[in-house]
Amino acid sequence: MYHTGNLVKDLAEKHGRKRESLMPILQDIVRKHNYLTDEAMVEVATELDISAAEVYGTASFYTFLDTVPRGKNVIRVCKTITCSMKGKIEIINAIEETLRIKVGETTPDRMFTLLETNCIGWCHKAPAILINDMPYTDLTPESVVDIIKDYMRR
Repeated sequence: MYHTGNLVKDLAEKHGRKRESLMPILQDIVRKHNYLTDEAMVEVATELDISAAEVYGTASFYTFLDTVPRGKNVIRVCKTITCSMKGKIEIINAIEETLRIKVGETTPDRMFTLLETNCIGWCHKAPAILINDMPYTDLTPESVVDIIKDYMRR
């Protein structure tokens, strides 16, 4: 668990204290700490003078606003029908085998988390994944293993 200290106040100064500031503030917290703690969400609610329920609701609605600890590298596999038809299952199997985890899990060393997510906007080059903010497209089981191994060396 992390402590947000002055981070929430600093982000409210940067983005403003209006309702529209909620998303940029939450995104910046996730960028810095990889997930949102209950404490951070309550601090944001206090700072913006909105209900904690509204902050929790927003955070839980968006799949990129994680509310549980994740690995340093979050792998998000697109689960659209297009990616499924183009071999998503084989991609997931290759990642699971390489990392020895299942979808929804994080490696014991906290280096990788594997998740499925809604469309990431790369259906025209399916199957696709995101690792953190970087898209990888036109994947094969072999190419995705090479990509994962490259992240392991970093």
